[in-house]
Amino acid sequence: MLANQRRDKIIELLREDGSAKVINLAKLFKVTEVTIRQDLEKMEKDGLLVREHGGAYLKDIADQVRNFSLSQQDNLDKKERIAAKCLEFIESGDSIILDSGSTTTEIAKKLKGFKNLTVITNALNIAMMLGTEPGIELIVTGGEFKPPTLSLTGQKAADFFTGINVQKLFLATAGLSLKAGLTYPSISDIVVKKAMIAAAETTYLVADSTKIGKSSFASLGALSLINYVITDSDMSDRDKQVFQDNEIELILAQ
Repeated sequence: MLANQRRDKIIELLREDGSAKVINLAKLFKVTEVTIRQDLEKMEKDGLLVREHGGAYLKDIADQVRNFSLSQQDNLDKKERIAAKCLEFIESGDSIILDSGSTTTEIAKKLKGFKNLTVITNALNIAMMLGTEPGIELIVTGGEFKPPTLSLTGQKAADFFTGINVQKLFLATAGLSLKAGLTYPSISDIVVKKAMIAAAETTYLVADSTKIGKSSFASLGALSLINYVITDSDMSDRDKQVFQDNEIELILAQ
């Protein structure tokens, strides 16, 4: 991996976890700690992060948490369209899992006013959004707190889903492709996503078209793990054909 590619992955990881240790980054990217320190020094000079003893943390992360805002706010128009489409698959009486993420947050915004709905989530911002809705029974997982995504992760979050059965899961991803499958910046999330999928009868992957063909660091597995992909209609004709050729169910939000 080239230095620029590695630094892009480090930023991607920090946007997911908020901070990282030099020793862990060196193991993750299979380079020396000296190399990682050089990367962090360059990135700090570029204003991308703040170094601390033994690691680095994302700039302005404390303000984001205090303001309860997500770090990733790109392509909101696409995500709003996807969220509106998702409502067609949510009915009164359903029990659903909402994964953490900006697209699932848009879904949560549109659930206000729903009646007789059970929502399980690992996203604290979604919990705050839906916690006072009289028609929604809200359940929050345990786990380790990740500041940039305002989410709970790790084995404790995954263990929560043991013995849980829901009708529908709305799952987020950082990238999806036929070769890499479903990918995420943070390894700690993988065990949680797997547990969510195991708990749901039907899994809807919600991802805007800019994530198609991209891959992140940690792989959850093949696209066959999910039942449907809900994305926006801006995806290319070539990508549509690839999905159709591989019998992957696409639902397009106009």
